[in-house]
Amino acid sequence: HSLNLISFRRFVKMEAVAPKSNTRRDFLRDIETNIQAKWEALKVNEIDAPADYSHLTFEEKSNEKFFNTFPYPYMNGRLHLGHAYSMSKNEFASRFQKMQGKRVLFPFAFHCTGMPIAAAAKRLVLEKQPDEESKEEAKEKKITQAEILISMGVPKEDIEKFENPEFWLDYFTPRGIQDLKTYGICADWRRSFYTTSKNPYYDSFIRWQFNILKAKDKVVFGKRPAIYSIRDGQPCADHDRAEGEGVVPQEYTLIKMKMLEFPEEMKEFEGKNVFLVAATLRPETMYGQTNCFVLPEGKYGIYRMPGDEYFVCSERSMTNMAYQEMTHEYAQSDKVGTVKGSSLIGVPLKAPLTKYEKVYTLPLLTISMTKGTGVVTSVPSDAPNDYAALMDFKEKADMREKYGVDEAWVKDYEPIPIIDIPPEETKEGVADGETISMIAVDLCKKMKIKSQKDIKKLDEAKEIAYKKGFFSGIFSIGEYKGMKVSEAKDKVKDNLIQSGDALKYFEPE
Repeated sequence: HSLNLISFRRFVKMEAVAPKSNTRRDFLRDIETNIQAKWEALKVNEIDAPADYSHLTFEEKSNEKFFNTFPYPYMNGRLHLGHAYSMSKNEFASRFQKMQGKRVLFPFAFHCTGMPIAAAAKRLVLEKQPDEESKEEAKEKKITQAEILISMGVPKEDIEKFENPEFWLDYFTPRGIQDLKTYGICADWRRSFYTTSKNPYYDSFIRWQFNILKAKDKVVFGKRPAIYSIRDGQPCADHDRAEGEGVVPQEYTLIKMKMLEFPEEMKEFEGKNVFLVAATLRPETMYGQTNCFVLPEGKYGIYRMPGDEYFVCSERSMTNMAYQEMTHEYAQSDKVGTVKGSSLIGVPLKAPLTKYEKVYTLPLLTISMTKGTGVVTSVPSDAPNDYAALMDFKEKADMREKYGVDEAWVKDYEPIPIIDIPPEETKEGVADGETISMIAVDLCKKMKIKSQKDIKKLDEAKEIAYKKGFFSGIFSIGEYKGMKVSEAKDKVKDNLIQSGDALKYFEPE
């Protein structure tokens, strides 16, 4: 309390002090503006090549000139101190080289291509006529595009003009130039430009460049995994996003588990090939499946897929699949029904690679319907969370009763040893300890993890298990027995895909 009181008194005292005079600052600023005006009048930064180079040697040509450039700043707003700080390196270098008597060329340009400007302009329109996504953003009280522009000093009466993407170029580019002139950089502004097809000269240069690269077979047209904006109908690269910079596509393996029996609300699908599909980062561990998990409160869609198959999964994941050309028609899914997660509990499944002829669907409350497919495979031998959840159902009758889990669904299902973790070697090269056949079981016992509610311990155990399993693990089962997991992982995945038991699937990481 005494420290807070001292700080408060100091704060009050500082507030009471009259503002300092700006005379000294204004005096220095007058000098600066006067000199900048002289630079502009004398055109000291406008540099042209000599009329005749023929009398100069190669060394003389190189030694007498210096070219400097700065990555084009993006014109979806005003320049800021980050630009100024980075640009100071160019500025210092240019002025130093000029003082060495060299012809220094420092052009400056502005980046206006890509989605950010177009997306921001579209966002302004949607803020007036919101779609579902915009309504969700409003609920979360996210700052609007109009508010962002106003915070940059744009008058309210001009906001509507920014609904036209080209207006951003006309508004922010000249202001950027003026800010840089005020900053005092020694750029040759005759050579300034902005990108996009609105500048036919630069647009022509880019077209020429890509045509040359294509003619030399240096670039090809094709498809690759990318973060995609459904709203804008095109890939959304890193700098094109309002948020989520650095997020890249994460490859999963989609494991198909065939339903052997059907709940009452799915009786019409009896006799059909219906699969619960789970997205996993560890397809090599499918040898150890003992069950799978669903969210009891989750709402799952039933979708008709190519090959006379049906997938049961979250709506969000099916949307992803549709844009990854996994459905009958690109970007379209064929939904034929819905089922509650609670209705799927107790459904027996045929899971690929495991020794069990059938495994059962169990409830798991931590599943997210906005990550993966809403269906989770369970490998308790190598995943601490799966082991803790399975043991809860095996050992706690009250928990089974609470969630309607029959003891028969878990009683005879023990973790399957699939990956050996050899003992670590000492500095002398001697093995220290014994081989671990089920890393998740071992960690849960050593760390005294009592249930799936021990979240902090489970997170720690998961990280250890996954790292040791991948980097040190050796298969003790299956076709690749004796091979390191890091070497066999992709082989197992490829085999699952070739056999029709799995598919490649991507989501933002």
